[in-house]
Amino acid sequence: MKIVESFGDLQKALGELKQSVGFVPTMGYLHDGHLSLVNKAKEDCGSVVVSIFANPIQFAEDEDIDNYPRDIDRDLNLLIDGGTDLVWIPTVKSMYPEDFQTWVNVEKVSIPLEGKFRPTHFRGVTTVVSKLFNAVHPDKAYFGQKDAQQAVVIKQMTRDLNYPIEIIICPIIREPDGLAMSSRNIYLNDQERQAALCLSQGLLAAGDSFQAGERDAEKLRHTVKNVIKKESLAELQYISCAHPETLKELEGNVETSLLSMAVFIGQTRLIDNVLLGNSKS
Repeated sequence: MKIVESFGDLQKALGELKQSVGFVPTMGYLHDGHLSLVNKAKEDCGSVVVSIFANPIQFAEDEDIDNYPRDIDRDLNLLIDGGTDLVWIPTVKSMYPEDFQTWVNVEKVSIPLEGKFRPTHFRGVTTVVSKLFNAVHPDKAYFGQKDAQQAVVIKQMTRDLNYPIEIIICPIIREPDGLAMSSRNIYLNDQERQAALCLSQGLLAAGDSFQAGERDAEKLRHTVKNVIKKESLAELQYISCAHPETLKELEGNVETSLLSMAVFIGQTRLIDNVLLGNSKS
């Protein structure tokens, strides 16, 4: 496995790879969710490239970029074991030099859900992913379903900017007790870790209700809310039952939807979601 930092070294290393190239962009502090993307890329492509970059421009001033967990040596060991061919670890200065002033902004699908509470977040995501795509030129890029809105936004950006890249969205990887894997789970103490199960339990309850024939969007939202309310350490920020491609909030009977939420467990903000119905998103 080769490790590079500069754009020049990246281009040289890319020229030595077997085609086709599968790309997994990460913020580091890797877990089995990230490694599932690497494994899928390994299955699909001749070479696998992973970037590790905690992107500062997708964090608001009151968010946790300075405290975002980092362990680069651990990450690299996991990627070696996973069969990664090339790891790119750019610096903030190289990604955003002095007087940087160009942004990529996807409009409609960035506005609801996470966009309502983190209005600058997706502008930072699409800007950095665009830069990463421009540098790596992958054939396929891999993202997780856990960041469901991000997946929709990245797909839209890729279509709109005519990137010749296939976007692959891989399933959420969960702990044995159902908690969606996230780098932020490390922030939870033992009591909060147990309380965080209310997210997956709420989605499971709604999924069971859907399978039993419930189709009313508001009732599905309420099913999740009722589970979250029972957990004293949980504060629900939003619950959404939306169209899985447009992210428009749904009312009345639905045949397919993205049921998603953000919940504070203590000071830690967690997100989770489930796709209901026969969505291809």
